[in-house]
Amino acid sequence: MSILPILLYPDVQLRKLATPVNEIDGRIDILVGDMLQTMYEAPGIGLAATQVNVHKRVVVVDVSEECNTPLVLINPELVEHHGEAEAQEGCLSIPEIYETIKRPAQVHIKAIDREGNPFELDADGLLATCIQHEIDHLDGKLFVDYLSALKRNRIRKKMLKLIRDQDD
Repeated sequence: MSILPILLYPDVQLRKLATPVNEIDGRIDILVGDMLQTMYEAPGIGLAATQVNVHKRVVVVDVSEECNTPLVLINPELVEHHGEAEAQEGCLSIPEIYETIKRPAQVHIKAIDREGNPFELDADGLLATCIQHEIDHLDGKLFVDYLSALKRNRIRKKMLKLIRDQDD
């Protein structure tokens, strides 16, 4: 396994629409393993393939305290959602920035696991927030898109400065 470079906002590749995975093969298994290692090393609780510049519908999540309960979602689909909740969100592609975002409180999703088995999942709380956040990435959407234009522009400027400082 290797650690993959994470794209930083406002990289245009983060806006690319991910395509469905047609075959669960060795390449997908390697991608999932690399994504999990990258997420844990970052450290984060979720990572979409889009964030590592692979435009396939693959997400990894682990909201456990011990970081030992990985959830792999291939071709995730949000089937139902209920309620409304506010939560602080951050993003590995927008480091050190956290904002309160409103999202549905509960979700029901369909996906395929790492072995190619279809499954359904009901989630609430942090898991529901994380899953929605990562599915947004697959659709080219970022949590800053839920913010006002003023906040979004301020964050964009901070990120551009961070990227400039890293390049120096």
